[in-house]
Amino acid sequence: MFKNYLKIAWRNLLKNKVYSLINIAGLAIGMTATILIALWIFDELDRDNNFDNKATIAQVYQHQTINGRTGTGPAIPRPLEFALRKDYGDNFKHLIMSSWNQSRYLQFGDINLSFSGNFMQQGVADMLQLNIVKGDKDGLKDKSSILISESTAKALFNKQNPIGKIVKLDNRDNFSVVAVYEDLPESSSFSDTRFIAHWDFYLASQGWIENSKTRWGNNSFQMFAQINDNTTMEGVTAKIIDVKKKASPNEVEFNPQIFLLPMKDWYLRSNFENGVQTGGRIENVWLFGIIGAFVLLLACINFVNLSTARSEKRALEVGIRKSIGSKRGQLVSQFLSESFLIVVLAFVVAVGLTLLFLNGFNELAMKEITFPWLKGKFWLASFVFIIITSVLAGSYPALYLSSFNPVTVLKGTFKVGRYSSLPRKILVVGQFSVSVALIIGTLVVINQIDFAKNRPVGYNKEGLIQIPTFSSDFTGKAETIRTQFLASGAAVEMATTSSPTTQVWSNRSGYIWDGKPEGFQEDFAHTSVSYDFVEALGLKIIEGRAFSRDFPSDSTAVILNKTAVDYMGITDPIGKFIRDDSENDPAPPLKIIGVIDDMIVQSPYTPVKQAMYVFDAYGNFSYFNVRLNPEKSTSANLEIIERVFKENFPNLPFIYQFVDEQYGRKFRSQERVANLSQVFTILAIFISCLGLFGLASFVAEQRTKEIGVRKTLGASVSQLWMLLSKDFLKLVFISLIVGSPIAYYMMTKWLQKFPYRTDISWSVFVMACSGAIVITLLTVSYQAIKSATTNPVDSLRTE
Repeated sequence: MFKNYLKIAWRNLLKNKVYSLINIAGLAIGMTATILIALWIFDELDRDNNFDNKATIAQVYQHQTINGRTGTGPAIPRPLEFALRKDYGDNFKHLIMSSWNQSRYLQFGDINLSFSGNFMQQGVADMLQLNIVKGDKDGLKDKSSILISESTAKALFNKQNPIGKIVKLDNRDNFSVVAVYEDLPESSSFSDTRFIAHWDFYLASQGWIENSKTRWGNNSFQMFAQINDNTTMEGVTAKIIDVKKKASPNEVEFNPQIFLLPMKDWYLRSNFENGVQTGGRIENVWLFGIIGAFVLLLACINFVNLSTARSEKRALEVGIRKSIGSKRGQLVSQFLSESFLIVVLAFVVAVGLTLLFLNGFNELAMKEITFPWLKGKFWLASFVFIIITSVLAGSYPALYLSSFNPVTVLKGTFKVGRYSSLPRKILVVGQFSVSVALIIGTLVVINQIDFAKNRPVGYNKEGLIQIPTFSSDFTGKAETIRTQFLASGAAVEMATTSSPTTQVWSNRSGYIWDGKPEGFQEDFAHTSVSYDFVEALGLKIIEGRAFSRDFPSDSTAVILNKTAVDYMGITDPIGKFIRDDSENDPAPPLKIIGVIDDMIVQSPYTPVKQAMYVFDAYGNFSYFNVRLNPEKSTSANLEIIERVFKENFPNLPFIYQFVDEQYGRKFRSQERVANLSQVFTILAIFISCLGLFGLASFVAEQRTKEIGVRKTLGASVSQLWMLLSKDFLKLVFISLIVGSPIAYYMMTKWLQKFPYRTDISWSVFVMACSGAIVITLLTVSYQAIKSATTNPVDSLRTE
């Protein structure tokens, strides 16, 4: 029986080639979009699934409330480790203290390369289930031992056995390679951890780290944990939440609360707003999941519309089948079989299109997705997907067509009814409402990105590079290098900073000043800088002056940004002092010598944070900030800069970053959303237009004789074009009325998560509405004009 159904379905496809092609093409494009979105969603949800113990791994976070506003982050003080081990150790399988992931120089022989990695405590190999391909996974015992990834081993040692070999870290300290582990996949949160060095070495590397053992206010570290099997994340968090307040009473004013953020939330749900977990990338997963469902729904609507529109042509077939004994259930099965066949053909085409566009999609989404040929779950999901789509697309046509009265049909008096086209019109309105909403949404996202990009940055990022300086080789050489860079003609200025230009690495509190309100809890972004900082970055001085070699007292001076002055509530700040109120090693008072315009260092979507820039009197810098000579080409400047660099640091690789590129990374997430939205909006519009084209063709075919009569009576081509187009334009206008408010509501909610955001301009709706109308006219006009220019003799010949 099913074989017969498929034979009949195949004959109907061949008999109505144009409509079959439109149906298959629409469904194929919709399914392609859905498959790509599904692969993207799976990749997002697959984060860290390489860890079998993922459910038990967490990172230790803390909430701190300052002036009524709660901030949340993974930065924790070192004494927290001892408190957790002492009082709550039986809740944990592993507690691993860690530095922050940073690029470091690793050298073996003449090879010196930069790799990102961490200093971590022993036990990390067990917690992260590192696949050790060479060496001993428990080898991280001696503080001069190091674990390296396979790719790192290949880059440094080629085919040599790396175990026992000595590598030099930052051209200063020797480490013995004790193990090589398989590179963690890109979907892992530790994918960029190319080496793991011993934590004890990190503690001894700098005085401030070693002295941090008892300083609860020094939140400069991070900690990972694996809880015991008989515990839960919520249960352990409930126990440790007030550990910091109990162990350090002087921290109570910030109401610190310690909690565990499970690994499953690191990537998808890492956003917090005033102490409340508000989501993160999971919002994009939901967004594109909904878009994928709607795009597929639009394709199914095309199938429904075209199938029901041609109902009169199938009525005689239904009447004959019913008269010879076919039951309604059999007819429903027949029409669902047709739907199934079309969906299967569309799926085959969709798989081909997915393979064709997957590389481009990966570039757009910044992913490395591969087609899951060998994954049974994918093919099982595909089969379910085909069945659901077949039922979704074919149910209404099957029920509608099988309901015809055979007596009426066979007498020749069958008419589809006055309101038979109403469901089709509703579906067309639904299609274009979704398309209009997607157009508006995409335009709003693009406007928000442009709004943030056009925000004054506060410094000149063009022609500015930063060179990391993590090796001790750079100590005491900043002035020499600056002199040589400037003398070479490749640079016009250079300054050092303790943080990169586009990030804040340190936040400080514990300051007092005249007029500070009672109980005010201060928090400043803190950066150490050298002379020429203002000039190198092209900052705007609002009041006072920059650091100058002409003033030796600038070693205890400070420059504030405009927001900091407003934040502190001081007027006429120049010459006033900020004092360190810390009980441990209080620093001398800092004299305010200048106020600069705000510069965007953190997110361009949030207000600028209050910042202080202190003079780096101790050479604790992490970057050279070099302003390239604008009168020469960038490549020529970099070639000269590299030559000077190599003359001074022959054993170090020359690594640099363009500041404008680093700043551009801040928009990457939203740009990805915008790019994907544009692609799927175009597909949605194309699918809608494809259905509209099919309906227009059918309407033109149905009204062939009417058009012939009207032409004979003198109707012009433009009049006939308007006759055939106006009904579709009415539907589009209704779609605009339905879709615009929905889009406005959804995008208003989306914009609420940005403190610094654009308004939804009326021009967005004008552009969306104009675009929808033009697209409709272009789609319908071909069939309308074709019918209007047909010789009426051909259409009236049978009359």
